[in-house]
Amino acid sequence: MSANEPTVVIEYAPPTGKPLGSNNYFHVGASVVIPILRAITKRDWRGAENLPKSGPVIVVSNHISYADPLIFAHFLYKNGRAPRFLGKASVFKVPVIGKIIAGSGQIPVERETENASHALSHAIAFLKAGHCLGVYPEGTLTRDPHTWPMRAKTGIARLAIITQVPVVPCAQWGAQELLPTYGKKIRLFPRTKVQVWAGKPLTFEKWIGKENDPEALEEATQYVMRAITDILEDIRGEKAPAEIFDPHTSSLPRIGNFKRNNRKRG
Repeated sequence: MSANEPTVVIEYAPPTGKPLGSNNYFHVGASVVIPILRAITKRDWRGAENLPKSGPVIVVSNHISYADPLIFAHFLYKNGRAPRFLGKASVFKVPVIGKIIAGSGQIPVERETENASHALSHAIAFLKAGHCLGVYPEGTLTRDPHTWPMRAKTGIARLAIITQVPVVPCAQWGAQELLPTYGKKIRLFPRTKVQVWAGKPLTFEKWIGKENDPEALEEATQYVMRAITDILEDIRGEKAPAEIFDPHTSSLPRIGNFKRNNRKRG
């Protein structure tokens, strides 16, 4: 948020319900989605003890499949927190699904537009109220050819520095087998093993007051992504490439399904 940008004052009520932060829309969505996920996946969940039972927290993860939000929300929901996510605005326009997403308190983001920064104000308001906020720092599905985390946007660093709330790094794996990266055909059988592991909370005291310092933001962002990648390396049992895929220097578009666009051009 620039110094010249008008302040957007947004307030949200503190989280209630069980799991904390849930409401009727959450319960309706969970009653439909969770039985389906149980039927088509096998779960390996670890590190739930690192999730605070109450109070503001940011949970971050790598992004490998369109199925990620459902799998990650399932993990958080069953471990006591009903999360709020920053999601692309187009999803909120889908009939029925969009209404449930909006009703459950998720945050639309107009990606790559001048309105994208408004999401920061919503996120800060949710955290001030004591909610659990889910963020995919990469901003879109990874473009890395081997599905490793790519270089992330600095929005997560700015949010963490401003709010100084715990940031819990998580990594997930297996969703790309259930629903391939940028694919839309779900594999129903055999059941897919999906893994979500949560690490120890990260702190950002080192960067207090530097939310507008580009170098500090980049350093803090790398700190977050390194923590996520470390967990993913443990899950996958291998090391990530030394050179991190950078969408800024790639010829691929910054957002959107580039695989679908390539098929159209072909």
